[in-house]
Amino acid sequence: MTLSPGYNVTTLQVHVGVSNYALRLLADKQQFSDPDGAAEKAGISSALWSLFGVLWPAGRVLAEEMSVFPLAGKSILEIGCGLGLASLICKSRGADITASDYHPLAGEFLAHNTALNHLNPIAFHQADWGAEGSPSPLGRFDLIIGSDILYERQHPAQVAAFLALHANPTAEVVFTDPGRGRCGPLRRRLAEQGYGCVDDHRRFETHETPPFKGRLSLYRRNGQ
Repeated sequence: MTLSPGYNVTTLQVHVGVSNYALRLLADKQQFSDPDGAAEKAGISSALWSLFGVLWPAGRVLAEEMSVFPLAGKSILEIGCGLGLASLICKSRGADITASDYHPLAGEFLAHNTALNHLNPIAFHQADWGAEGSPSPLGRFDLIIGSDILYERQHPAQVAAFLALHANPTAEVVFTDPGRGRCGPLRRRLAEQGYGCVDDHRRFETHETPPFKGRLSLYRRNGQ
């Protein structure tokens, strides 16, 4: 365990696919450090501040999927990247990946983890998919991915609005969700944008037995 300014971090070895990755993360979830007020300005409370720096089960499931998902020739965006494990997997496979998150420390942690794994830098944008109508330099992508991003009631509408701005006419979307019950509202909104959806219920925790609550959702749209 090491001490960074105002918070404790540790490094974890994570096995994904056939490879191991080093991941710097917060040493525990009960931390808060916002000396310059950047988190407060972004609307992040002390209770939510540490969530970006934890490797959650949904993040592992997304990373595993990205280790085998067809990526060649696609421009990819991870939203709510947190520690950026799925982005690291994509980068290690030679993909054109951009990561984004609204937490003020996410870019720093992503850069550190990218260097830890001897990968070339990953483009990062501090972007909030919940900020409707905000200008964004992100552009449009062929594949948009995210893990456990539907944790508040308004998030399905906000994510759908974000995808309308940032997905190409022909696009894929891969989201993992631990069973928060908001996948249905997102599915309905994305159906209005022309997406079909296939759900795959998966084990998110080693102790889980079928039927699994967690799911990986694959949305596809074929543009005109």
